[in-house]
Amino acid sequence: MRNRITDLFGIQYPIIQAGMIWTSGWRLASAVSNAGGLGIIGSASMYPDVFREHIQKCKAATDKPFGVNVALLYPDINELIEIIVQEGVKIAFTSAGSPKTWTPYLKKHGITVVHVVSSMKFAKKCEDEGVDAVVAEGFEAGGHNGREETTTMVLIPMVRDAIKIPLLAAGGIASGRAMMAAMALGAEGVQIGSLFAASTESSLHDAFKHKIVESNEGDTIVTLKQIVPVRLIKNKFYQAVAEAEARGASREELAILLGRARAKKGMFEGDLDEGELEIGQVAAQIHDIKPAAEILQHVWQEFLETREKICNLEK
Repeated sequence: MRNRITDLFGIQYPIIQAGMIWTSGWRLASAVSNAGGLGIIGSASMYPDVFREHIQKCKAATDKPFGVNVALLYPDINELIEIIVQEGVKIAFTSAGSPKTWTPYLKKHGITVVHVVSSMKFAKKCEDEGVDAVVAEGFEAGGHNGREETTTMVLIPMVRDAIKIPLLAAGGIASGRAMMAAMALGAEGVQIGSLFAASTESSLHDAFKHKIVESNEGDTIVTLKQIVPVRLIKNKFYQAVAEAEARGASREELAILLGRARAKKGMFEGDLDEGELEIGQVAAQIHDIKPAAEILQHVWQEFLETREKICNLEK
């Protein structure tokens, strides 16, 4: 299949692996890229020297295109941007900030820029600032969410009608059927997070991976809206947050409760009680831990089968 997304990135399938905190290191990114999708290294949990190391290892592990994800509010963003340029990374997904700040600089160095948004308004701003494509991420997604609380099925057609540049759908996509639905709504590819989080190559602790595949409908929730909204699995830490919010805790109190490295404690170190277990609502559909290449191929084959079924519907 060829479309604007596959042509933009030089990939075989319009399937992108999300650059997730504590999850998307060089092993996962290279595995997805080698399988024909676009692997993404997530920088949010990496110090600059670690980020550089993951880029170099990914270049050694694949000769296929891969990208990096950088949160623009990251304290070391200047250094991270320079590492991207110095290491010759060709694709950068940016998030959590204005695309106006770094897009011109990245594009001046020949880097394809994609920005992640949660609203039609910000998608239009991205197009105005010259990004090459946008990821429209619905409220079903894991991790940090937009305050608009717009779901994927509502968000994608609105963004498609608002912009002309290529569009990727994200949030709640863990199957070929969901991919087909996103494409029918106007997306030209999908960004998948939770499904790849539960892959063999992801950097998550095995205890958290098993927690993902054991999760059921309703086990995730968006909380900490006073600070930054985040979707996570309900656990002891979440209950403490919920109790604090119920008694009217201030933003400052919640920040103290959150503390430092809470996501690392849960996702990377495997503390399922006191850690922040970020994952998407679609975790309830994930039942196995499998290699990334197998995941990608299953999604793609199901997409093709679903497309054929729809084409064969009786009129």
